[in-house]
Order: sequence, then structure tokens, then C-alpha cells
Amino acid sequence: SPNSTATSKAPETSAKSTEEAKISSNKNNQSVPGINNLPRLEGKATVVMTVKGSPITIEVDGDNAPITAGNFVDLVEKGVYDGLVFHRVVREPQPFVVQGGDPQSKDSNTSPQLWGTGGYIDPKLKTERRIPLEIKPEGAEQPVYGQTITQKPVLIHKLGAVAMARSQMPDSASSQFYFALADLGFLDGNYAVFGYVTDGFDVVNKIQECDKIHSAKVVKGAENLKVPQ
Repeated sequence: SPNSTATSKAPETSAKSTEEAKISSNKNNQSVPGINNLPRLEGKATVVMTVKGSPITIEVDGDNAPITAGNFVDLVEKGVYDGLVFHRVVREPQPFVVQGGDPQSKDSNTSPQLWGTGGYIDPKLKTERRIPLEIKPEGAEQPVYGQTITQKPVLIHKLGAVAMARSQMPDSASSQFYFALADLGFLDGNYAVFGYVTDGFDVVNKIQECDKIHSAKVVKGAENLKVPQ
């Protein structure tokens, strides 16, 4: 079912189909198919997301997660997140995640059962934009792409982390993201953290299922976004 991945252990998106072939593991970013066609954030950026009239400030880290951060900032700049719903909030039995970012949740005619299965459809290509799993190990010069890691990452799942949700396929993240409501070290190395809430975490803590993102705006560092032409 579309909700089959809504466990307390993984911030997954629900896969629409099983026909996607698993992309082979790639450690060198230049060998990742299509990576040069994806937005990239070279440095930091600050995004302010407004929920219920209150701001959440997110520092997005393109130094350590250039593709993941670039994808998020690009979608913010495009207005993709405006009006979307937080479709999944898990606080019991212990605080876990607040997850949103499925473009399908903007349409009130779409069944809520489908929320959590969608991603950003590139209007030019008419296909869902997906980004490779990108995790930079401590002490490494470059992130590892397309595979989970066992080393400690630079960007960890501490309280207030912002990371990309995905299905079981490593390279399946698109637009859905989540806020970590606690230190979630067991997710480190498996999901791509790309930033942290620096202000307004009290707002995150009050988000309920079906609350909407009123707006998301890049307030600093937009010039660091490099979008392939």
C-alpha cells in the first residue's frame, strides 16, 4: 500500500513501481549518470520556510552535499514547495520525523493515500527528477554517490537535521524531505542530510499532519546555486 513505508524506522517515499533498475554503486561523482545535468550548490544558502505564519530557518550545506543541497535550493527557487503538505509526522512512540515535499499534496483532488509517492516532475523532460544518494564521510574530500556508507558522515542526523526521503533504491530521492525531531544516528550513512534548522525549531515541533508549507524562499546564498543550462 502507499503507506507501507510509513514505519517508525525509515523516512522513505513509497515507490511507484519496481521497474527501476538499481544503479550500480559509484564512488566517483563524475561516473554518476546524469550528475552534470543536476543543480549544484557551491557553498551555503539559507532558506526560510513559513508554516502557519511562523518561519523556519534552514542552513543548506552545499560544501558537503552539493547535489542534494542544489536540488533543494533549486526547487525552493522554482516555488515547488509552496502550498505542499507535511503528509507524515511521527512523534510516537518517540520523536522521529516530520516529512513533506510531495508535489501531489498541493492538489486537493489528489487522494491523501497517494501523498508520499510523488516527486518533482521536470516540465521540460516530463520525467521525475531524481538525485543520487550523496553522503560525505568524515575526512573525505568528496561525497560518496549511489550507495550507503558505514563511516561516520560529515552531516549527521542530529536534532534539526534536514534530509532527503527516498524509497529503498539509493538514487530515488526527488523532492520529499524530512526534519529530524531527535538525534537519529541509526539513519546516518543511509539517508542524505543536506542542512540544519538554525532557527524556528519550535515551529517544526508544532507541525501536525496535513499542515501546509505556506512558502519557502532563499534569503541568502542564491548566487551559489549553479543550474545547468
